[in-house]
Amino acid sequence: MFVKAPVVGPKPYPKNGRTAPEFIIADPRDFEAEKIKLINYLKKTQQLGTDHFQNRESHSFGPLTSNEWNVLFSKHIDHHLTQFGV
Repeated sequence: MFVKAPVVGPKPYPKNGRTAPEFIIADPRDFEAEKIKLINYLKKTQQLGTDHFQNRESHSFGPLTSNEWNVLFSKHIDHHLTQFGV
């Protein structure tokens, strides 16, 4: 829980931050397929709307407000796009 504030707070994620081992992707991936999956996830999230995420349980942080989910999603995607120079 001590990492919740930095994750859903206003500051961007730091470069070279550690991630949990279960999230490390070491096998080859098809870029176009992964891009399509991301776009579909974004569309689905938008379709679900704000109310769907209000007080929705996070596996790592417990219940989050829809605003906290929004910040988490935005920062996470921005972190990876920046990481790969997109």
